[in-house]
Amino acid sequence: MKISDDEGKLLVKIARDAIETYVREGRRIKSSKDLPEKFYEKSGVFVTINKCEGCERQLRGCIGHPYPDEPLIEAVIESGIAAAVEDPRFEPLSVDELDEVTVEVSVLTPPEIIVVKSPKEYPSKIKVGEDGLIVRWAWGSGLLLPQVPVEYNWDVGEFLSHTCMKAGATPDTWLSPDTKIYKFQATIFEELEPRSRAVRKKT
Repeated sequence: MKISDDEGKLLVKIARDAIETYVREGRRIKSSKDLPEKFYEKSGVFVTINKCEGCERQLRGCIGHPYPDEPLIEAVIESGIAAAVEDPRFEPLSVDELDEVTVEVSVLTPPEIIVVKSPKEYPSKIKVGEDGLIVRWAWGSGLLLPQVPVEYNWDVGEFLSHTCMKAGATPDTWLSPDTKIYKFQATIFEELEPRSRAVRKKT
């Protein structure tokens, strides 16, 4: 799904409104019927909340829908609320923090399995900064968005290992022939700073 800059800005605004309304009032906003037609098409999406600590952004919540199982607009609203109050790694976002966080929306392409003859081929099939990863193994799965390895300056091997750990597996689980690895791409829009209405496309 191709998302224009204006559409990306609107998605971030909707995610911000969903987060603020739920945190302040405990109420889920309703989606409008006057949005771009593609917003009603099913799409995977993640909403990320970052807290600004000095000059650095620290993760404050990130939840999403890896697969296109809901209309984009509904997935954005649900993911925004979940990132704010349901991410098990963090306490629910408080009202006082609303002025200290930025909101980021990642619209995903459908994940595709990476076909290899040997697991050692995986690094050659993955582009850091372009691909996100899903690792599935016997006891679970884990996902990391395309922007994550860039933010942490990981190479492909580190990206694979950290995605395995996100799945609750050992770092070398990607080398097992029983492990399945999927990749996807994302169009990402983020607020420039807390409370800013300025939104940019993240590259």
